[in-house]
Amino acid sequence: MSKTERSDEGTIENRVYLFESLAKAFLEKSADELSGKNLERRARAIRALADLAYVSCAVADTQRLSPKGVRKRVLAAVALEAPGADAPGEDPESE
Repeated sequence: MSKTERSDEGTIENRVYLFESLAKAFLEKSADELSGKNLERRARAIRALADLAYVSCAVADTQRLSPKGVRKRVLAAVALEAPGADAPGEDPESE
């Protein structure tokens, strides 16, 4: 196994653990919104889960950056994205 392959596996594990921890805390507070009948609240909760997944990946993928650098990267991604829309030039089906 090459160093790159080990690094990729570690990054994937970090993503999973970070997302699992963040999502668990979120779900404890927002389970009603995710299962509720109010479509707007439900969509907002699903979007929050997607944002948590993004942040987990950003943190795991930027291990060499300072916390401030990771924050800047996440905020830059959020600033580029219009509320309720996919990121510019991004096809959600391609991932």
